[in-house]
Amino acid sequence: LSDQLQFQARHDSLTSLINRREFERRLENALEDSKADHTNHLLCYLDLDQFKVVNDTCGHSAGDELLKQLAPLLKPLIRDHDVLARLGGDEFGVLLENCSLEKGLEVTNRLLEAIKSYRFIWKKNAFDVGVSIGVVEINQHSTNFNELMIAADSACYVAKDLGRNQIHIYRDDDQALVKRQGEMQWIQRLNKSLSNDDFELYYQPIVPTDPNNTSNRPLIYELLIRMKSDDGTIIPPMAFIPTAERYNLAPQLDRWVVNAASKYLKQYTDHPIMGNSLFTINLSGQSLSDHSFLDFVIDCISEDYECAHKICFEITETAAIANLTSATIFINTLRGMGCKFALDDFGSGLSSYSYLKSLNVDYIKIDGSFISNIQQDKLNQAFVTSINQIADIMGIETIAEFVDSQQTADFLHQIKVAYMQGYWIAEPESLTHLFTEDTDKQFA
Repeated sequence: LSDQLQFQARHDSLTSLINRREFERRLENALEDSKADHTNHLLCYLDLDQFKVVNDTCGHSAGDELLKQLAPLLKPLIRDHDVLARLGGDEFGVLLENCSLEKGLEVTNRLLEAIKSYRFIWKKNAFDVGVSIGVVEINQHSTNFNELMIAADSACYVAKDLGRNQIHIYRDDDQALVKRQGEMQWIQRLNKSLSNDDFELYYQPIVPTDPNNTSNRPLIYELLIRMKSDDGTIIPPMAFIPTAERYNLAPQLDRWVVNAASKYLKQYTDHPIMGNSLFTINLSGQSLSDHSFLDFVIDCISEDYECAHKICFEITETAAIANLTSATIFINTLRGMGCKFALDDFGSGLSSYSYLKSLNVDYIKIDGSFISNIQQDKLNQAFVTSINQIADIMGIETIAEFVDSQQTADFLHQIKVAYMQGYWIAEPESLTHLFTEDTDKQFA
C-alpha cells in the first residue's frame, strides 16, 4: 500500500507517466547538478496540436484515450535514464539528462515524427495529431527553475506561431521569442486595464465632401478606443490591438467600447449635438463569431430607442466575408432595432462586389490604400469612381478614408463621394471634448 501511494503521488493517473510535481523535482535536481558539475541537460516542452478538435468533436473521453495511447508511443523513443512526464492537459515534458543539443534534437525529432505520423481512431472518426516542441538548454548559466519553464513554454508557442509541428530552440537573442514575451506583457496589461476600466473613448469626425450639403446628412463620429497607462498618458491602439486580436481579447475590448458608448449616448441624449449625429463603433471578426456578443449589444441598447438610432457598427470587409452567416444575422437583427452599418476597408478583398449584395449596409468605407495616392494613380481613381457609382445605385453612401490633402478632397467631391475622413481633416481626440466644446465649431 505504501509503494502504491508513493507511485500515485509521483505519477499521472491517466497515462502512468511522471506527473508535473515529480517532473519539477527532477528538473530542479538537474539544474543543481549543472551548476555544481557544469553538466548539460535539455528541457523539452511538448504541446499537442489539434487536441482540442478531438475533445470538441468526440468528447473528453476520446481526448483521454488519445493521451493514453501516446504515452507508450513516446516512452521507447527516449533513453532509459531520460524523463517523460505529463504536465497537464495535452502538455508533456521531457528531461534529457547529460545530453548535448545535437543529440537532444535527434530525440525530439523522433518524438515529433512519431506524433505527426500517428493517426488516432475513435468510433469511426480519424484524427491526425501534431505537436509543437520548445527546447531549452540547462547549464551552469541557467538561472532558476521558473525561468527554465517559462523559456521552454515560450519556445513551444513560437513553434506553434511558426506553423506547428515544429521544434524551436530557446535563445536569449531570439527575436521571435522577444516578440512573444512582449505580447505576453501586453496581455497582462490588457487584462489589468479591462479589470480597472483603464480605457478612454476618442472620436474622429467623418465629414461631408460637399461643405454646402450638410443639412440632410448626419454628423458622423468614429469612436476609437485608447488605453491609459499608469501615469495617465494615452497609449495608441496599434500598441495593443494586434495583441488583443492575436490572443482573442478583441471581443472584450469591443464589449467595453459598446458599453461605454451606450452610456455616453444615454448621458448626453439631450445635448444639442445629438440631434443630427451618428457614432460608429468598430467590431472585430472575433466578436461577429461570438454568439453571446449579439445578446450583449442588444442588452446595452434595448433600453433606449434613440440610442440605437445613433449607432453605426463598422465591420471590415474581410471579417464580414469570413463570418458571412454570423455577420448577416448580426446586421439584420440590429438594423431591426434602428442601428446602421458600415462595411470598412472596402476593396481590400478579392470578391468585394459579389458579397456586397449579401450584406445590408448603409455605408461603405473605401479602403485607404486607394485614397492616399489617388491624385497620382489613375487606376485608383477609376476604382474609387466605380465603387462610388455601384454604391449609389444600391442606395449606399461612401466614405473615403486616409484623406490627406485639399486636392484629394476636391477629387472626392467631384466624383460625389459622400463623406471623407483623415488626419488632414481632424485628428482623434477625447470624446468628452465633443460634448463640452462649442458645437458651432464642429466641422469648421
